[in-house]
Amino acid sequence: MKILSRIYLILIFAFLYAPIAVMLLISFNAGESTTQFIGFSLRWYRELFRDSATLDALRNTVILSISAAIISTVIGTMAAVGIDRMRTRWLRRSVMIVTNIPMMNPDIVTGISLMLLFVFAGRLLRLSQYLGFTTLLIAHITFNLPYVILSVLPKLKQMSKHIPEAAQDLGCTPIQSFFRVELPCIAPGIITGFIMAFTLSFDDFVISNFTSGASFETLTIHIYSMIKKSVKPDIYALSTMIFATVLILLFLYNFMEARSERAERMKANAEIKLERQVSRLMRRRRTKSEAQR
Repeated sequence: MKILSRIYLILIFAFLYAPIAVMLLISFNAGESTTQFIGFSLRWYRELFRDSATLDALRNTVILSISAAIISTVIGTMAAVGIDRMRTRWLRRSVMIVTNIPMMNPDIVTGISLMLLFVFAGRLLRLSQYLGFTTLLIAHITFNLPYVILSVLPKLKQMSKHIPEAAQDLGCTPIQSFFRVELPCIAPGIITGFIMAFTLSFDDFVISNFTSGASFETLTIHIYSMIKKSVKPDIYALSTMIFATVLILLFLYNFMEARSERAERMKANAEIKLERQVSRLMRRRRTKSEAQR
């Protein structure tokens, strides 16, 4: 059974990471062929920095992803706090059902419905251009919100409800209590929600294709437009650089998480040792006082 489980695990990892390994190899190919490796070269990395259209699409994607992630993280955190403080059970369930609709809805349905909404609103406002960066940003915020809310809500449930009450008893206002006490407790959930929002926004194609218009082009739309002719090998180099960046950020995030967990564990052990020392001192004082009596 152990041998079969190992073989199964190897096959799963090979199925998941073999395409990425091929992409990494082809990005360093000296020729334009995707089936024959002629020789090692950085040719396509140099070509990438000369391709202004691809770099503009990458810049647009990064600006859009960061903006959508920041706004959806702020709104999603506020929404999660509001949902957590709802006392009526049926109202909370109703809000959660409405919140999960953009996440459960197919992307093509969400993209078409948002496009129709933006075109309708643009005609009412008599705009010359209906779709652009603003509509694309609103669309990305819409499908990012459920993921941020679902990342922050578990941290709010794990947090003790007596902590903000204790802070207010010590003189903090509700706003000061939230920023000084509650926000550090739910910070891991907020960071997770931000990362998920950024990744989903960076990766999206279907909704972006329907709501971007002709004036604003993201990287996914740019690559899709290249498929009609032929994909340039410098896209493999760009994909390799994005993969390496994400991998490094993932390692750094896991390292910081492990370091914080280790620090919390050491702090807890130090508190336990201190409590034991205090209890020993108290026992010695009791024995001395009893002996003096």
